[in-house]
Formats: sequence, structure tokens, C-alpha cells
Amino acid sequence: MDKTENYEVKDISLAEQGKLNIEFAEAHMPLMATIKKRMEKEKPFKGLTIGLALHVTKETAVLVRTLAAGGAKVAIASCNPLSTQDDVAAALAKEGFHVYGYKGENNEEYYRYIEAVIAQKPDITIDDGCDLVTMIHTKHKDMLEKIIGGCEETTTGVIRLHAMEEDKALKYPVIAVNDNKTKHLLDNYYGTGQSAIDGLLRASNILLAGKTFVVCGYGDCGKGVALRAKGFGANVIVTEVDAFRAMQAVLDGYRVMTVADAAKIGDIFLTVTGDKHVISTEHIETMKDGALLANAGHFDNEVDVAGMNEKWKKRRIRPFLDEYDVDGKKIYLAAEGRLVNLGAAEGHPSEVMATSFAGQTLACEYLVQNKGKLKPEVITLPEEIDNEIAELQLEVMGVKKDKLTKEQEKYLHSWQEGT
Repeated sequence: MDKTENYEVKDISLAEQGKLNIEFAEAHMPLMATIKKRMEKEKPFKGLTIGLALHVTKETAVLVRTLAAGGAKVAIASCNPLSTQDDVAAALAKEGFHVYGYKGENNEEYYRYIEAVIAQKPDITIDDGCDLVTMIHTKHKDMLEKIIGGCEETTTGVIRLHAMEEDKALKYPVIAVNDNKTKHLLDNYYGTGQSAIDGLLRASNILLAGKTFVVCGYGDCGKGVALRAKGFGANVIVTEVDAFRAMQAVLDGYRVMTVADAAKIGDIFLTVTGDKHVISTEHIETMKDGALLANAGHFDNEVDVAGMNEKWKKRRIRPFLDEYDVDGKKIYLAAEGRLVNLGAAEGHPSEVMATSFAGQTLACEYLVQNKGKLKPEVITLPEEIDNEIAELQLEVMGVKKDKLTKEQEKYLHSWQEGT
């Protein structure tokens, strides 16, 4: 480990490769370059510290640079023990950012790194999973009055925030960036759909065609995964608890059944629910010899990994693949049950993270512009800002769309004209 007062990273000598990877991401995120130019000019974050608990990837580095261009002091810790790209962390450290994390960190280090971000006294928080917000609310209540607000990147974190709000525990406003159209309908659907399959294949390199592929959860992430698995020629089964989503899956052409029934016939299982113990050890005991398990939800408890480790012996047979001896059967688990797209691969493609991180940047700006005016609750970014992100993305893509005529605009806001 290499560390100073300002950083703790795996190997600072990796910085040059990290810099190249960040440059590659920037080249595929022109939307962020557009926003960065305005940030450099207007400096909306001048004098402020923004604390991040995010996956330390090349795309996140683009966000860090954009916030810094807006005048912010930025500190970042990893939000998952396996998701840090060590070369990117090294590059950010070399650039002078406060960065804490490495791929493979243990739980004690994970929380110590978040504490290191909190020690920088952030005015705004950006979270992926709500651990940063939770730690501030439970262990650093003295800081709550200083914080302008926060932003949350993922579904699991938003679920936790709503629980905090319901318990009246949330003490500062947090924007659910995940709920932007330009986030959950793009990042979750297109990003998770591609990157989860990418991680699964890097971990195992198995053939998907002809396999029975079980997708647990049919939200935006599950829809994307199911579509991509189908595209690879897999026979897709969906498990769900929500009646409407289960109906959607049926109408999209998938078989829908319980996890208990799917466990007996599936070859590959991928969880994307945001809940815990979706696949239990009891389910695993009924699986075929050679079944492969993976998770693309935020935490490593969607598959009961702790239960697996208690009950069965395992051995590491590939860099991100463990083999469990389940009463004589071989059951495989990718990326230790953590986010397979980041644990075994590189996360979402840069193009799709551009709209997500545009949302984070503009959400931070919205918090600053409305300092003191927002209630301590979970907030959705105004639709006009969400639409602005989409407009800017189309612009950098070189895509032109139609505009309403004055007559059409009037018609959409009137009720007199009918049959």
C-alpha cells in the first residue's frame, strides 16, 4: 500500500496507466466535457468540499475532475471493496485529490476510508449505496448542520434513504439521482445489462447460448440483463415479487416462476433486486451441479454468501470465481457475490455513465443554488434539469429531433378542441 495524509492507494506507480484510462473515458464522455467547460467558467462549488463514496473507476474520475473544475475540493472513498480500479485511484492521488481505496480492501479498511472522506468535512455528499450518509448520521451528527445536501447514485441507496426519511432520521436533503430518467432508464438498463454480462463472462468465460439464465428481479437493471442474456441465446427465466413487473416479464417473452422452482433448472443465476437473501442456501442445495451464481445488486447479501461460507468449503479457481463443494456438487460464485460488473469487470461503459454523472454534477449545483430552501427529505431532480441532460447528450451525439410548433404546443395545453 502507498499512503500519505491525502491518499491511500494500492500502488502509486500505476498512475500513468490510470491517467491514460481516464483520458479514454473522457473521450467517450463528451457530455461531461460540455458541462465541465461551464463549471470552469462559473465555479459553482468554489470554497466547498464534496465528499464521495463511489466506485473508483475511470468514469468516476471524470466526475471528480468535473467537480474540481467547478471549484470544489474533492475527497473520494470506494463504495465497494472490489470495485476500485487501482490505476485510476493512483492517478487521482497523483493529481492531488484525496482518494482512499483499493481493489480487495477488507471491511475495516472500507469503513476507515469512508471516515477519511468524512474527516475532510464535506459540504455536499455523493453516495452510492448510502453508507457515507448513514455513517455521518450515526457517528458524526455534529456535521449535519453544516452539510448543504447530498446525492445518491443507486437504487439500493435510494431505498435506504426512503427508510431514513420514513423514520424521520434523515437530517439533510438528498437528491435521488438514480431516479433521473437519464440515470435509471439508461445506466440501470443499458449499463447493467451490458456490464453484468461482461463481468459474468470475464469471471467464467462460459457459453451463454443454450443455457437457462435466471434473472432475479425485473426492475430497470433486471430488464437490461434479461434482454442481453436473451441476445446471447440464453433461455431466460425471471423471478419477481412485484405483480406488475412479473406480468411485464411474461409479456416480454420470458418464463416467470419462483426462485425455488427456478433453482432446480437454472444454469446461471444473476440477482438484481436490492434486497437480501434472494438466493438462499436452501435454494443452492437444490441447484444443478455446475450452477453459476452472480450478483449485480449493490451489496453482497442478495445471494446468501455468508451462509455459503459457513456451510461449505470453497476454493478460488479463477481470479474472480470461487467453487463451492455443496454435498458433492460444484456450485460457482462470481466476484464473491459482490457487484459482478465491477468486481470482475470494469463497470458500466463510459458512454452510459456520462448521463449519470452529468446528473450528479447538476444535482450538486442544484443543492448549492437552493441552499437552505430544501427540506431534509429524498428529492427528485426537477424534470427540466433531467431534460437538459438529455438535450445535451443528443447534441454531443449529433442527433437532431423535432420541436413542437406553436399550434402543437397550444393544442397540448388546451381542452376545447375534440372530435
